[in-house]
Amino acid sequence: MTSGTSISYKFYIFVVVLLATALFLFYDVYNSEMYECLTATYSSSNIALMNDRKPKVSRLFGVKTLDRDFQFDMEGNDVMVVLHIQKTGGSTFERHLVKLEHACKCIQGTKRCDCSRPGAIKKGKRDVWLFSRYSTGWSSCGVHADWTELTSCVPKYMAKKNVGDARKKRRYFYVTMVRNPINRYISEWKHVQRGATWNTSRHMCDGRSPTDKELPKCYKEEWLDVPLDEFMNCKYNLANNRQTRMLADLSLVGCYNLSKMPDEERKQVMLRSAKRNLRRLAFFGLTEYQLESQFLFEETFKLNFQIPFEQMNNTKAELASATAVTPLQYERIKQLNSLDIDLYTFARTLFIQRKALMEAKKNNNGMLPF
Repeated sequence: MTSGTSISYKFYIFVVVLLATALFLFYDVYNSEMYECLTATYSSSNIALMNDRKPKVSRLFGVKTLDRDFQFDMEGNDVMVVLHIQKTGGSTFERHLVKLEHACKCIQGTKRCDCSRPGAIKKGKRDVWLFSRYSTGWSSCGVHADWTELTSCVPKYMAKKNVGDARKKRRYFYVTMVRNPINRYISEWKHVQRGATWNTSRHMCDGRSPTDKELPKCYKEEWLDVPLDEFMNCKYNLANNRQTRMLADLSLVGCYNLSKMPDEERKQVMLRSAKRNLRRLAFFGLTEYQLESQFLFEETFKLNFQIPFEQMNNTKAELASATAVTPLQYERIKQLNSLDIDLYTFARTLFIQRKALMEAKKNNNGMLPF
């Protein structure tokens, strides 16, 4: 192939990926079977509130960012680390992970599984390939540990707890699920109403947890049946922009010390960090795209799930939003989660382009089509 022909072919592939992305986004907005948007459960008078959330193709990512082919070695020294963000479908995703073929042995009726590497126990070793709630438990690095906590804690935990060959360098593959911020926020509110507080979370950053002054609680002992307005009015409610905070490197903003920099600067630094870290994760899926997320995971790691993912048409949050959230409250939720909305738009664009490239590879015998 001549140089001129090669350049023309690369340009042709570039155009194909761009068109595929645009068509997929168009399909995503107008086909409710592909993406159950929040407007599906809102009354006609409230649908206008979602008009500004139609996705747009704002950028094209490079092949290095889009291409994911890690050939995960479950029997070697690879470790998959789950960053479980509250109310993103993380528990369902983790249940799928422990049911990968030859992956884990789970105790029925419990949330604990033995995810030792295949053959590790027979060799007298206790080395796990999966770091998650179901395998290593919450006590390892804290309840719903974020990116800042996990990247600091996991290597130390693995070196201390495992009897594998410590001289061998492990490869860590961080994975997570991301969700529509409005639905996620409402889902968290409903979950807190039922009694959830996650008050044992450590929020470790730069070697310490935040002080009570840096991160005051929004409640005394529990927040049962909390009204939505009260939930939103707490300045220190970590539900606000939770996905951005949990994916960002909080060391860049002085952890939970809000006096380190102006509020707007802090927000933008966190958002840029969250986008950078999300882009570099080995895998992230979208709650609203279950089948597509399954496809990307299997193509990325060359591992197959035993049970197919299932797309839920209407979540509790979507159903609740149809009756329990007023238009004014909905606008307030958008304001409180403006960073997460920006992050989710970024995530969807990346996700869709990544899927288009991975499909092209699969249809080209696993090779990049250019």
